Amino acid sequence: MSEPIFHLSRRRLLGLAATGAASIALSACSTVGTNVGYNYAAEPPQDVDSSFGSYATMYGPVYDEGYEIPAVPIQKIDSRFLRQMVPDPTGERPGTIVVDTSAHFLYLVMGNGQAMRYGVGLGRAGFEWSGRANVQWKKKWPTWTPPAEMIAREPQLAKYSAENGGMQPGLDNPLGARALYIFQNGEDTLYRLHGSPEWNSIGKSVSSGCVRLMNQDIIDLYDRVPGKAPIVVGSGFAVS
Repeated sequence: MSEPIFHLSRRRLLGLAATGAASIALSACSTVGTNVGYNYAAEPPQDVDSSFGSYATMYGPVYDEGYEIPAVPIQKIDSRFLRQMVPDPTGERPGTIVVDTSAHFLYLVMGNGQAMRYGVGLGRAGFEWSGRANVQWKKKWPTWTPPAEMIAREPQLAKYSAENGGMQPGLDNPLGARALYIFQNGEDTLYRLHGSPEWNSIGKSVSSGCVRLMNQDIIDLYDRVPGKAPIVVGSGFAVS
């Protein structure tokens, strides 16, 4: 295994030691109550890989599993955070996911010195865990179940508790169109990579959540990521 590319900490999510391995149905991720502004870009980059089509196509409306995902207004997003193939800055083996929390980028190492880069949004939970782990499992249109600590802070979420069956999948579900569940040493970190309709949170750090991608991007990532894929999360290396 290659050496870590980040300055990695061994912190676990707050409260994890007390609760032990949490149920895979639970998630600390939420985009409820975020307050973010717009980040306008003059034009999206034009050097799109021809296999992608255009950005208008990549981020256009998607009909998926019975849900109609609206188009993303790409002209309002900093072009750095649109999906693109870039020289791999990580040195990790192909198939590895690398999240650089300082730059708000997620890389999927593709091999041949290349990586697919996606822009991400982060919240408190997105910074509370770092290290090496694996994608234990993946879910299309997941149910979201806020943990008890979140419900204690936001009692209005009690209707989505595990006892009540969680929030059903849909366009308003905080986990969006896909979720990747991260485990370390057989334990759920409560760390998620997930979709979000809140395109204007990409490239920002907002009040809640793990690592969110635009729904069009999480669908693309989901389809590319192999089972039990390794993931490295950290901050502090320079990227362009």
